[in-house]
Amino acid sequence: MRQKRLREFGSKKDIGMSLLWYWLGYVAVTSVGIVHTIFNILVLHMSSMAQGPGLGQGYEATKPWHPLYNIILFTLFGFLYLRKVKDLTFRKAALTGSLWSGISIVIDVFGWVIIKHPWSLTFKQFYVEYQPWITIIYITIFLAPVVSFLLMRRSAEKVKTEMSLNS
Repeated sequence: MRQKRLREFGSKKDIGMSLLWYWLGYVAVTSVGIVHTIFNILVLHMSSMAQGPGLGQGYEATKPWHPLYNIILFTLFGFLYLRKVKDLTFRKAALTGSLWSGISIVIDVFGWVIIKHPWSLTFKQFYVEYQPWITIIYITIFLAPVVSFLLMRRSAEKVKTEMSLNS
């Protein structure tokens, strides 16, 4: 069963490229969020985590923007990956979204909760106080490759229509 699912996803090269584009997207989204928080603190003079209480106004003000960063950037990176996939299907795009959102859940628990650093959060902060944003983010990461696929298909259909009209 496991081998069949891997074959549905594509070759090992496809999986490797998917993971590469995922990591580029994850780093891009994380970087945009950090830069946004720093901008809020330094330019808009909002409070930081160090100034307390809680996570600081600079970070809190970015939360509603997090799903937007994710849907835009992961859709872009989904497109960059999917445009090279042979025999692209809706199922492959959905499997890519499942892989990406699943990896995000695991990476987030380690990277933002378990491994301690200046911006780490407690389980409560990440999974309770960060609602509904964290749930929306995981949904957008899942949907991003699907959106990319649908946009690619729509674009291909439009080109076909224009070509048939010009013939």
